[in-house]
Amino acid sequence: MCGIVGYIGNREAYPIIVKGLKRLEYRGYDSAGITLFGKAGKTFKTKGKVADLERIAGNNNNAGNTLGLGHTRWATHGIPSDHNAHPHLSNTGRISIVHNGIIENYASLKKILTENGYSFKSDTDTEVLVNLIEYIKLSQDVKIGRAVQIALNQVIGAYAIAVFDLDRPEEIVVAKLGSPLAIGLGTDEYFIASDASPFIEYTNRTIYLDDNEMAVISRDKGFKMYSITSDKALTPKIQEIQLSLEKIEKAGYDHFMLKEIHEQPTAITDTFRGRLLIDKHTINISGIEQHLDVFKNAERITIVACGTSWHAGLVAEYLFEDAARIPVEVEYASEFRYRNPVINKGDIVIAISQSGETADTLAAIKLAKEKGAFVFGICNVVGSSIAREADSGAYTHAGPEIGVASTKAFTTQLTLITMMGLRLGQLRGTISSQDFERVGKQLTKLPKLIERVLKYDSLIQEIAREYKDATNFLYLGRGYNFPAALEGALKLKEISYIHAEGYPAAEMKHGPIALIDENMPVVVIATNKGHYEKIVSNVQEIKSRNAKIIAIVSKGDESVKLLSDHVIEIPEITESLVPILASVPLQLLSYHIAIMRGCNVDQPRNLAKSVTVE
Repeated sequence: MCGIVGYIGNREAYPIIVKGLKRLEYRGYDSAGITLFGKAGKTFKTKGKVADLERIAGNNNNAGNTLGLGHTRWATHGIPSDHNAHPHLSNTGRISIVHNGIIENYASLKKILTENGYSFKSDTDTEVLVNLIEYIKLSQDVKIGRAVQIALNQVIGAYAIAVFDLDRPEEIVVAKLGSPLAIGLGTDEYFIASDASPFIEYTNRTIYLDDNEMAVISRDKGFKMYSITSDKALTPKIQEIQLSLEKIEKAGYDHFMLKEIHEQPTAITDTFRGRLLIDKHTINISGIEQHLDVFKNAERITIVACGTSWHAGLVAEYLFEDAARIPVEVEYASEFRYRNPVINKGDIVIAISQSGETADTLAAIKLAKEKGAFVFGICNVVGSSIAREADSGAYTHAGPEIGVASTKAFTTQLTLITMMGLRLGQLRGTISSQDFERVGKQLTKLPKLIERVLKYDSLIQEIAREYKDATNFLYLGRGYNFPAALEGALKLKEISYIHAEGYPAAEMKHGPIALIDENMPVVVIATNKGHYEKIVSNVQEIKSRNAKIIAIVSKGDESVKLLSDHVIEIPEITESLVPILASVPLQLLSYHIAIMRGCNVDQPRNLAKSVTVE
């Protein structure tokens, strides 16, 4: 959600910033803009894509500008338009700002500024913030860094900002609360971005700002960090980026989503490598091993997550209760803190997020910690906010996921959750040695099995071609396969814009069966592990209403195959691992339908990869 790129140094700023904005396109956006300074100040912005911005800005002579700020905006306050695009300028035109987040009290601040003679060209909260900074700078006669600090102590909300003042042409001021911001450290040059991907080819040294931290970055004087709330000088924590340029390029695939679907065998292997120690009959997840008493003695686990990560949490509920015999609740993070949840000291709250920056999940974490819960984070991005906020946790090691629709992040979350369930079962004495070894060994075989499923791509393309013009889909599953059905439906919705719903198969007769006719494709996950006879009956009910049935079945299945119009066979595997294996053909089905409908699968409309505002 929104992307910030900035540069100050001795190189040409324009190509660095444009390339960086393209790297951040995966976050989702509807407009783009850039401010440059060197020979003279220039600002260009437009509704649309970075390519549209290039057509506008590229027609100008941008040489000689060695400082710049760029932005891709995902609309919150104000529709996508040229006027609402960032950067925003103050009334005098001397201060520029790019902003990721939401200023919740912008209306009251805007009223004060209007009463003091300020006018506004956009509908955004960001223009209010830049004018507040200017008002403070002029009325209190302070430098830009101090003006930013004072202003941020008056706003309510979330932000990552970068600010440039023509009166201080050798520096950029940055600050963070809630939304991510990283500073790349070069030799006599500095890079600013929402994540490290825009500057990995220039430096592998970075500082991730924590909440309520700001920095004044100067070409000549380096940078200084401060607490926004206390004005205390801070010592930066410099980290080495564990990311390569090759990993964020398409590697010959047409789209990042397709690349990431095919990366799942490697990603899953990376997730369990060094952790799943079958020969030693154990699992070593350091975030658990360092807090064994917490996990042994916990009376309840609450999982908070959003979207695809919430579906992973539903699988965890089945697995943890089955293997560790501990009560589990799965909560939408966006609802969790608004319903006065019951959280007791000693409870474990597990937060799941691909980006580690999901605003609702971060808010849920903070509430849980206030109430004395132990917070365990599961995320993919090293150094992210959830990784820093949690008491303990584990990375999925999926590698960069650029496509907005989560694929390998989901299956690696399930891989990590499976290992956690096995380890909790061991610690609590609720899983047999035989079951531990059986599931553990099958988990190690999963990458090879996924490679076999990926070979069904041409078959899945044929199915996609037949149903690409459908207006509705139903996805059904039972037990562990119910969350997989929900995830399959979400994938189709978010990238093809076809309405799709997931249901527990047995719930069909309680209402949804009324929707079924010959125009309704129904995807059924009907593997031979877990409630097989029951789901065969459900398929028979659907077939009698003339629905078109696409079935995911275990290899060699006969009963469901006879009832189905299309069958995708997956290798036989233990019930708890079926959601991982079954998700792969569902991802491919969604991908191919979306491509055939002419949709942008990597950047679906209205969606952002990292939802950093509520």
